[in-house]
Amino acid sequence: MHSVRKPAPSGGRRLQCGISACPPFGYGDANDVQRALVVSLHDVAPATRPRVAQMLAQLARAGVPHCSLLVVPDYHRTGRSLGEPAFKEWLQDLEGRGHEIVMHGFYHQRARRAGESVRQKFISRVYTADEGEFYDLDYEMAARLLEEGHNEFAANGFYPAGFIAPAWLLSAEGERAAIDAGFRYTTTLRGVRDFTSGQEIISQSLVYSVRSAWRCAMSLVWNRMLFQRLTKNPLLRLGLHPPDIDHPRVWRQISALVTKALRDREPMNYQEWLRQKFEIRSTKSELV
Repeated sequence: MHSVRKPAPSGGRRLQCGISACPPFGYGDANDVQRALVVSLHDVAPATRPRVAQMLAQLARAGVPHCSLLVVPDYHRTGRSLGEPAFKEWLQDLEGRGHEIVMHGFYHQRARRAGESVRQKFISRVYTADEGEFYDLDYEMAARLLEEGHNEFAANGFYPAGFIAPAWLLSAEGERAAIDAGFRYTTTLRGVRDFTSGQEIISQSLVYSVRSAWRCAMSLVWNRMLFQRLTKNPLLRLGLHPPDIDHPRVWRQISALVTKALRDREPMNYQEWLRQKFEIRSTKSELV
C-alpha cells in the first residue's frame, strides 16, 4: 500500500521552523510506544541494488522483514533511478512486501564552492566526503530539488512520507522546504523529527563508517557502547550503507546487535513507528 501524503487540514498547525529556527521542536516522549527496531538502508539506487538486495535477504533471515529504504532519485548524477524499469519494479515489489520508500537527497553530492569556511570544508569534505547535499542549501534550491524528486516518485507510483538528507545534514531552510513540500518527517543522527506533531524523539542512530581501517575499528567500538547506552530507549535505530556488507567484522556485529535487539523489540520502518505513535496519541486525546 502506498503512503499517500494528505494535505494538512485547514486551520491545522503547520510547522514553519527548521533546525536552527525558533521556536525549536519539542522533545517527544516515546515511552508509551512499543519497543521497536528501525533499520534504514541508505543510498538505494540502481548502482547499489546488488548490495542492498544481499543486505535485505540477510536481514530478513535475522528477523527484520521490512526496513526503510532511502532511495536517491539520481545517485551521483548517474541517471534517474526510477528511469530504469527493472529497478522500479524491484522497488514496487519491496514496497508491496512492507518496506518503506523514503526520499534520500536528490543527487547525494555537494559541489565544492569557492570561499568556504573551515567548518564548511570539514563537514562537507572530511566528515561526509562531498555527499552532504542538503547541508547548507538555501530554501529555493532545496524546494526545487524536493519538488522535482517528489514529482518523479509520484509519476512512478511512489508517495514517500519521509525525506532524509544525505549524512543526516539538513539546513534549516532545507527543513522548511521539506515541510512545505508535504513531507511528514525527517531524521537526524540524533533523532526523529515528526513534522505533524512538531516533536523530535531523541534516539541516536547506530551507523558505521567503513572508508578506512581506523574508521571501521572505531565504529565497532562506538556502536557496541551506543547499543548498550540505548538499551532502555523505546526506539533503536540502525542506519546501514551498502559498503557495510563488504566488511565481515562490521557485518558480524550488525547481525549480532540485530539478533539481540529483536529479543524485546518489534522490527518496524519509520512510517509504521510514527503511525503507531500517532494512534496512541489520538487514543489518549479521546480519553481526556
